[in-house]
Amino acid sequence: MEITNTQFKHCNVVKVTGRVDSATSPQLAETIKRINDSGRFKIVMDFSELEFISSAGLRVLIAGIKNCRRYNRGDLVLAAMPENIHAVFDLAGFTSIFKIYDDVLTAVGSF
Repeated sequence: MEITNTQFKHCNVVKVTGRVDSATSPQLAETIKRINDSGRFKIVMDFSELEFISSAGLRVLIAGIKNCRRYNRGDLVLAAMPENIHAVFDLAGFTSIFKIYDDVLTAVGSF
């Protein structure tokens, strides 16, 4: 798994490439924590090259969105999600929790 964090004026874009599973999810959690610790709570997750996400990865995203939304500070939104990943979110019932955008530009523009 590769994680790229790009900081923009209004938000951070975190691009995740590869697989997010129990072995790699702590790395994703640490990236989100570092962004929040620097006082930034508006995060776009770019899933355009994500191949797989396990329940451990879903837990990391739920913890991240809770922390970003706490005290109305910001949000964590998802963008450019492949069909198979979208099916996982739909099956888990997470499509009603997360804002999901078709592309990263639209997601960044939502902030």
